[in-house]
Amino acid sequence: MNSVLIVGSIAYDDVKTPFGSVKNSLGGSTIYASLSASLFSKAHIVGIVGHDFKKEHVELLRSKNIQLEGLTHDSGLTFHWSGRYEKNMNIRHTLKTELNVFSKFHPTIPLEWKKISYVFLGNIQPEVQLDVLNQLESPKYIILDTMNLYIQSHRKALLKVLKYVNLVVVNDQEAILLTKANNLITAAEKIQLMGPDTVIIKKGEHGAILVNKKNVFVIPALLLKKVIDPTGAGDSFAGGLIGFLAQQGSYDWITLKKAMLIGTVMASFCVQDFSVQGLLKINHKSVHDRWLEFYKTSSFPHFKL
Repeated sequence: MNSVLIVGSIAYDDVKTPFGSVKNSLGGSTIYASLSASLFSKAHIVGIVGHDFKKEHVELLRSKNIQLEGLTHDSGLTFHWSGRYEKNMNIRHTLKTELNVFSKFHPTIPLEWKKISYVFLGNIQPEVQLDVLNQLESPKYIILDTMNLYIQSHRKALLKVLKYVNLVVVNDQEAILLTKANNLITAAEKIQLMGPDTVIIKKGEHGAILVNKKNVFVIPALLLKKVIDPTGAGDSFAGGLIGFLAQQGSYDWITLKKAMLIGTVMASFCVQDFSVQGLLKINHKSVHDRWLEFYKTSSFPHFKL
């Protein structure tokens, strides 16, 4: 089985949505991405947790064949985030962010992991993302996620790290903020000029677009009757994407399009329950079945006018 390296946050979340709430639930970009990727490839995670990180969560990750040699345990508390979603769950309010041990996160990549070819840099400070890249030997494919905070307050460092990545995953608001463009295709083209040859712009419930210098691919979101908790959907998408690319050992245009489908399917499972529960209920068959369902509802026959 091919390997992926995933570096990002590990957290305990308090989440409230119109369908209920959870406290101290397992979360963070590393967790969602690795659980999603592990269905396709062997995930190796690098992160930091506190003394309160539960043994049952360590065992959960191990049970999914997620490699934990890059996990640092500190004497403080694990990163804690609290948020609330409105009835329109595209609108989220952050109520509290307690960085705790995450504020001193300085990732150290285990020696035997430095040759891993496929890398996902989760939504963390660009200076930390760059530190990770400086420790790797010769990765084949690097995917990077970022957010409004880093685009605005760490722009110089972000522009520096963008020069070294292959694919950037951002949402529509982040793409416009980063580029000052007035539409998403122009934004994608401007991001490519910053370094990445490929860009994915997520549009929430309206799907995503994949853009490189020669092609554009538009994918809808899966139609779901109920969304319980959108937390982690973007990281589940990226995890499924990088996991599938590593499994295929390729990142050509056709494989990237397939990976977009896989990522969308993984995100759809994530949002159907609180925390990571939606990702824990699936297997290859359920992913395949949903992929077929997705294909049937989003494809159309070729015809002549």
